[in-house]
Amino acid sequence: MATRGRIVWIEPDAPAKPPPGAPCNGCGVCCLLAPCPVGIVLSRRWRGSCAALRWVGAERRYRCGALLAAEAAARSARGPLARAVTRWRRWLLGRWIAAGRGCDCDATVEPPHDP
Repeated sequence: MATRGRIVWIEPDAPAKPPPGAPCNGCGVCCLLAPCPVGIVLSRRWRGSCAALRWVGAERRYRCGALLAAEAAARSARGPLARAVTRWRRWLLGRWIAAGRGCDCDATVEPPHDP
């Protein structure tokens, strides 16, 4: 991913980007740089920040909006079939965005320079 010299705005309370391979901590850097395959569909763009990315202030981290919606649907599902479908949807979205696979972003993050 060619990101040299690119500037992205990150919430000040966001956790620091973990090293590649470490567990995801919700820093948001990867999704702020470029959308994943699900994000491309939801954002309708190949470059730039993912439109589905959400800042969750209570958790002090970024989360995937598509995954948050699937989790909310799973919580409110009524009946065994509805619960099974929403669990499957959440699992599929998690697989598509590589949730739980660890950090795969090799970008170097630098703090802003004071003028």
